[in-house]
Amino acid sequence: MVNQPHRFNSLSEVHAAFGLPKPLHPLISIVNGIDHQIEVKFTAEKHVTSFYKITYTAKVSGKVKYGQGYYDFDEGGLLFAAPNQLMGGSEHNGPYSGYSLFMHPDFFLGYPLAKKIKQYGFFSYSAHEALHLSEAEKNAILTTLKSIESELTLPIDELSQDVLISQVELLLNYSNRYYKRQFITRKAVNTTLLERLETMLEDHVSRDNGMPTVQYLAEQLAISPSYLSDMLRILTGQNAQQHIHEKIIDKAKEYLTTTDLSVAEIAYKLGFEHSQSFSRLFKAKINMSPLEFRVSFK
Repeated sequence: MVNQPHRFNSLSEVHAAFGLPKPLHPLISIVNGIDHQIEVKFTAEKHVTSFYKITYTAKVSGKVKYGQGYYDFDEGGLLFAAPNQLMGGSEHNGPYSGYSLFMHPDFFLGYPLAKKIKQYGFFSYSAHEALHLSEAEKNAILTTLKSIESELTLPIDELSQDVLISQVELLLNYSNRYYKRQFITRKAVNTTLLERLETMLEDHVSRDNGMPTVQYLAEQLAISPSYLSDMLRILTGQNAQQHIHEKIIDKAKEYLTTTDLSVAEIAYKLGFEHSQSFSRLFKAKINMSPLEFRVSFK
C-alpha cells in the first residue's frame, strides 16, 4: 500500500540503510556516529523495526520523527523505542552524532531480562519525553555503550552473551535511575501536570462520565500513558490506574453517604458495567463492602 512504513526485519537491513558493514552479531548491533560521521538518511522515511532501540544523540540537524512525535535533537538526549514502533520521517537530513543500539527480543531469550525489559516504561515514552543527561550521566551512558561496542568486536565465545546482557542491563539501570532523577528535577513541570490531572479527574467524575482510562487522561495531557504512570509513581507513590481508582472510590464514598442511590446505581454512574466489579474494588480499597461503609455512617 502507498505510504506504508518500511519494516526492517533484520539488523542487516538496518545496517544497509545506514550504509554500514554487515552487523557483527545477528541479534544485537550498535551504530557509532560519534567516531564515524554518518548522514541521517535512515530517518528520511517512516519505518518500523522488529527490535528494541536505544539512541543517544549529541546533535543532529533539524527535527526527526521518533515514535509518534518530532524531537529536536539540537540539545541531545537519550530515546527508547520498543519493537513495532513507528520511526523516521525527518524534516531534513544532516550529520548524525550519536549511538544507536539495536537489540532483537530473541537476544534475551533464556535470561530474566527477556521479561524485565518489557517493564521499563520508557520504551513507550513519546519523543518529547526524552531523557536529558547531565555531563556525568552522559559519560556513564557513553562508557557503557562503548563497552558494548568493544565486546561486539571480540570473537564470540560461550560467555559473550552473558557479558553483553550484563552491559545492556547496566545501561537500562542507568537509564531508569536518570529518568527518576529527571522526574524530580522537573518537579515544577510535573506538578503542573499533576494539578491538571486532578482537575480533569474531578471534572470527569463529577459529570458522571464514568471511569476514565489511562489512555484518555494521557491524551488530554499530551503525554504517553507510560510517562504518566511513571511520573505519578515518583510524585505520589501510585501509578495512573491506582490514581484513577482512588478518585472513583472518593466519589463512591460521597454517593454512599449523601444519597439513597443503590450500590448498583452508584456502580453504573461510576462507569462499572457490573456492580460486582465495583463492590470488589471498593472492598479491596476500603476493607469493607459499599453497604457496610454506608451503614457505618448512619
